[in-house]
Amino acid sequence: LVAITGGAGLLGAMHAEAVAEVGGIPIILDISEKKAQAVVDGIQDKWPNALVQFEDFQNEKAFGTLERYRHKYLCFNDDIQGTGAVTLAGFISAIRRSGHKASDQKIVLLGAGASGTGVAEMIAQYIAKQDNVSVEQARSAFYLIDTKGLVTESRGDRLASHKVPFARKDIPADGQLTSLLEVVQHVKPTVMIGLSGDGGAFNEEIVRTMDAGCQEQNCAPIIFALSNPTSKAECTFEQAMKWTNYRCTFAAGSPFQPVTSEDGTQYRSPQCNNMYIFPGLGFGAWVAEAKEVTDKMIMAAAMALSECVTDADIAKGLLFPGLKDIRSISAQVATAVITQGMEDGVVHQSIGDIHKFVTDRMYVPAYQPVR
Repeated sequence: LVAITGGAGLLGAMHAEAVAEVGGIPIILDISEKKAQAVVDGIQDKWPNALVQFEDFQNEKAFGTLERYRHKYLCFNDDIQGTGAVTLAGFISAIRRSGHKASDQKIVLLGAGASGTGVAEMIAQYIAKQDNVSVEQARSAFYLIDTKGLVTESRGDRLASHKVPFARKDIPADGQLTSLLEVVQHVKPTVMIGLSGDGGAFNEEIVRTMDAGCQEQNCAPIIFALSNPTSKAECTFEQAMKWTNYRCTFAAGSPFQPVTSEDGTQYRSPQCNNMYIFPGLGFGAWVAEAKEVTDKMIMAAAMALSECVTDADIAKGLLFPGLKDIRSISAQVATAVITQGMEDGVVHQSIGDIHKFVTDRMYVPAYQPVR
């Protein structure tokens, strides 16, 4: 069951199609958060084994609702956890391509809402696990930017709770950075992620400044312009490639046409789309009758997705597998989710061949011949 508030429109239609791939039933609700709470309670009363996917809640309410229910009912928030997982998968692929350690990255993230901080936390947890550093040290790799500029402890305003773990402690009160360009000049990031909805925010000056800083550090820029729809993308694929002399590793939330360089080389834009994650994540948790969706299960989903990307694809800058394989990808993700759920003690079934258990229960949308 997919609960979507705030006027899902085409987004809901896309989600309905993807959920159907693994046998879910999308229920799209354009209602207030308060009424959504009553709906969730009613769903769990009527169908205690149902999984609820939250989407499009306001930032503070998104985090509050998730924390209120995540240890009580089987649920997850796609904006926070789904976006975090799919972006982490792209990040892992980008790091594979770069040849550098995840913990060596300096990450500027434009957009400090539910999706932005969800992405930051997911990547920070991965860096801590992968490179054996503390979560606090991993979070220090991030420079989050909201409408007021760089998020810092010394800025003087009251920060929303989800921003606090990423507030910079190394910026003096009289040295606040209020624009993206100032932050890029100061930080010299190796990774820049956009989840701001501010179309064109990664302009030519900013991208070229980032690229120059990366060249000083002997690395290529990693640019994720993830805002949807295309008009709200922080930059286009063509812009990012041309402004970095075709050096950058790129991903977008929207589809872009391939780009051909002056020497005739064609580049394709990877699309960082939540539909790589939420069908398999939700289906795996539901079909195995998990008691909750743990953070480690979300991480397992991201890592399973990244493992679907071949070395040949990575060499071409393709950070995600082809969508034509979404059913097999979802099965891989669901398998990883169940495996981790068993390790976490929230899946109590004894399952032998987990992948077969998943594929045997996937809905096949096919018409039977009529005689």
